[in-house]
Amino acid sequence: MADFKYEIVEHIGTLSESAKGWTKELNKISWNGGEPKYDIRDWAPEHEKMGKGVTLSEDEMAKLKELL
Repeated sequence: MADFKYEIVEHIGTLSESAKGWTKELNKISWNGGEPKYDIRDWAPEHEKMGKGVTLSEDEMAKLKELL
């Protein structure tokens, strides 16, 4: 698997928490030094591990907000 870097630029909120302490969060994340994007995914308690998630651009997030 290719090595990648990420930085949580802004923690927007926590959607839920599992019994094992993992949280489903909405964050703005910079992947490999790129422009930050909205990201929804599960995180281990200290953000040392992550689950699969969805990453959205500003336009996609605006469209999602409109749809909701």
